This record gives sequence, structure tokens and C-alpha cells, in this order.
Amino acid sequence: MCLIDISRASEADIPLIMEIANVAFPRTYAEILSPEQTEYMMDWMYSRKSLLKQFADGHAYYIARLGGRGIGYVSVERQGERLFHLQKIYVLPDFQGRGVGRRLFEAAIVHVKGLCNQPCTLELNVNRNNKALDFYRKMGMKKVREGDFDIGSGFFMNDFIMGMSI
Repeated sequence: MCLIDISRASEADIPLIMEIANVAFPRTYAEILSPEQTEYMMDWMYSRKSLLKQFADGHAYYIARLGGRGIGYVSVERQGERLFHLQKIYVLPDFQGRGVGRRLFEAAIVHVKGLCNQPCTLELNVNRNNKALDFYRKMGMKKVREGDFDIGSGFFMNDFIMGMSI
């Protein structure tokens, strides 16, 4: 799929990120999370207020577009001098399996390399039951630990933390 454009997002792209998230996130977790937890997490991570705070806190978003249409995004946050966290990577269901996720993942790696000119680590949390585990393994990530993370209102994220050296 060579017509995909990946570009750095700005706060002006928040409505587009929200639009993609409103389709991709619930579909990803439909068989994993309760509707109540999905709704809670959507507000927690994808409300306009939350996204504005993420941008203010230095999260770098990149958007994948095909023919000008937003079809996916990735978010990376620096968490230490040599530690980065891939916070989010989602692709609209109709475009999954076409290399969009790979391109977004590669954009995150390029971003990290642009900020860290020495060996560093990229980590991410992924639900232990998420089909994306295979994707992350194909990208070169390995499970480094796991945990159950209290995110409030009685909800938990039951995740593997995967990592790779860059």
C-alpha cells in the first residue's frame, strides 16, 4: 500500500484522532473488555481534554492517511533519557492487514531515533488477550514483564509490557 502518507499530528488533528479512535478502539476490545470499561477508557484516553493534555505532556502523534483520509495513528511518549513508550497504535479495521500498522510502528521508531542518538528502549503495554501480540512480535518486540494496572473506577488493564532495543 504505497499511497499511505504518515505525518506528525498537531492539536488541530485531535478531532481526527478521536474519529479514528471511536471506531478502532471499541472494535479492538469488543471481545476483551466490558462495554463499561471500553466507555471509561475512551473518555480517559480520547476525550478532547485528555488528548490536549497528552500533547502538552509531549506525546508525539503520527497519523496515517490514504487519499487524505485518516486511517490510523500512533503515539509515542518519552519516559526517560533512554526510555520511550509507544502509548497507542490503532488502524481502522477496514485497513488492517495492509501494512499501515507497520508503517506507523516504523514512524515511531524514526521518531525515537531522532530524539535519542544512543541505544535506547521502546516499550508498550498490550492487553494479554489482544490479537496484536503477534504484530508486535513481528516488529521485533519481546515480552519483558506483565502487570495488572488499576486505571480507576474499579477497572484494570491486564497487560504484557513488551520492549525492544533501538
